[in-house]
Amino acid sequence: MPFSKKVVSVILGGGAGTRLYPLTASRSKPAVPIAGKYRLVDIPISNCINSNLNRMFVLTQYNSASLNKHIKNTYQFSAFSKGFVDILAAEQTPDSPGWFQGTADAVRQSLRPIGNNDFDYVLILSGDQLYQMDFREMIQNHIEKNADLSIATIPVVEREASDFGILKSDENNNITSFKEKPSKEILQEWTSHTGAEMKGQGRNYLASMGIYIFNRKLLFNQLLHDKKEATDFGKEIIPAAINNFKVISYQYDGYWTDIGNIYSFFEANLALTQEIPPFNLFDNQQIVYTRARMLPPAKISGTTLEHAIIAEGSIIHASKIEHSVIGIRSRIGLGTTISNCYIIGSDYYETLEEIQQDIDKGIPKIGIGDRCHFKNVIMDKDCRVGNDVVINGGVHLPDAEHALYTIKDGIVVLKKGAIIPDGFVI
Repeated sequence: MPFSKKVVSVILGGGAGTRLYPLTASRSKPAVPIAGKYRLVDIPISNCINSNLNRMFVLTQYNSASLNKHIKNTYQFSAFSKGFVDILAAEQTPDSPGWFQGTADAVRQSLRPIGNNDFDYVLILSGDQLYQMDFREMIQNHIEKNADLSIATIPVVEREASDFGILKSDENNNITSFKEKPSKEILQEWTSHTGAEMKGQGRNYLASMGIYIFNRKLLFNQLLHDKKEATDFGKEIIPAAINNFKVISYQYDGYWTDIGNIYSFFEANLALTQEIPPFNLFDNQQIVYTRARMLPPAKISGTTLEHAIIAEGSIIHASKIEHSVIGIRSRIGLGTTISNCYIIGSDYYETLEEIQQDIDKGIPKIGIGDRCHFKNVIMDKDCRVGNDVVINGGVHLPDAEHALYTIKDGIVVLKKGAIIPDGFVI
């Protein structure tokens, strides 16, 4: 039987996304734009489609309107296909009167619609990670090893280890112990044999990627009976399962990053501009799917481009753009310099009449004006930046919260729809 008939995928939308604020002020984490034209949720969905797994549920509860719209407008399978991407939002029912309390509780509260499908295995994924993975290999390994639960793992270095669930496994990859976010004081007890290449890079700790394959019976029994009070997979379900079931590690050695905060989001986007980026958008086999917007090609006049990604529909007159990602429908004025930035773009174009109304009101038109200088900036959608604006982000800037922007780790994040007047300086 093909994998597609044996597996359903469940994509976790995450919590309120406070560490990604202000990008999550009006949208859920999976709906945050990435790489100029995609949304974070496109990554796990595309990985599933490329793995021939086309039955997917996306679990959400915070700011889900834009996510719902994106998925509705993007993922429509043929009428002759049994594929679907369904959103399951947190709702009050007689059985579950409260909001999702954690990853395990979110799946528990969604078991009724999930269970109406015919499947043997449940693939559980996160909605806020950047990676390319063929899940069929992991599923095949799960079946061959006769496992009850498989956890995708990746070797990490010591400074990252405390941010993840860390595990140890035996020579047959059976997981023998698991610790969610161990403190730095006990890390030395959690080193693993990750292979010569990984050891050479100092990646001596096996971290959970938050990607799980559960046998259907085990998942339902754990969530509805044995661990019906548990709310989190990493803290409760997995440590208990290790002692009673066959839980195995599936070590992944490709590129993977958790988009958990502004810094990791910023770095992951700028890494796409490298000559050979760690995440390959230009892959015939691992296509990243997203909404087809039918936008015109980008138009660029008199601009020096160096390691830049320019999304469709952009109108660029800048003097220089380097090491930056420019999102859909971006407008950048004459003499402007953009360096180490992610300009997310705009939802719409202004007409000539609307631009004249902007002038009459004394506000900038959508986009970035003339003679501006941006460095270490994330500019969210639909911002209006005037002329001669200087924003010079970096470690010299302390963290700050302002009505128009947020500063985190030296990165200046202009909030969605912010209006920045002429001559403004940060």
